[in-house]
Amino acid sequence: MKSAEIQALVASVVERLRGRGLRRTKALDLLITEMAEHGRPMTIADLTATESLSGQCDPATVYRLLMKLEEHGVVRRLGLHDRSTYFILVQHGLHHDYLVCTGCGQIAEIDIECPVRTLERKLEKQSGYHHVYHELEFFGVCPACHDGKEHEGKAHCC
Repeated sequence: MKSAEIQALVASVVERLRGRGLRRTKALDLLITEMAEHGRPMTIADLTATESLSGQCDPATVYRLLMKLEEHGVVRRLGLHDRSTYFILVQHGLHHDYLVCTGCGQIAEIDIECPVRTLERKLEKQSGYHHVYHELEFFGVCPACHDGKEHEGKAHCC
């Protein structure tokens, strides 16, 4: 994403949040900017380690902001409940599904055409609902974890 696109996205998100009563702060702008620039799921540790946030926000501030952003539908939470939580900026018109490793918690974006989009349109038509969407996460064991567990006889969950 280009710098001008990132700035426009940040401005749009911040305006939407201000319309809902949230205060615009430097920390909020920096957090949304970092998430837009990276365009991938990131943990709180990933975010607080970035150059722009490391000197400005502690992990508790980043956590509180992410919880507010999630509450307002601006970020999506990903990952396993017993592992690090990842967050991704929700961008209208862009859709991402993910594959999550149950061994190490690694998250990979699925780069295939999503078959659920057709179902969404059918649901809208049949139900009368508007703006139907989905969040899809698949779970499995990544190659690195599988190779290690296969030697131990623990490669399969079932």
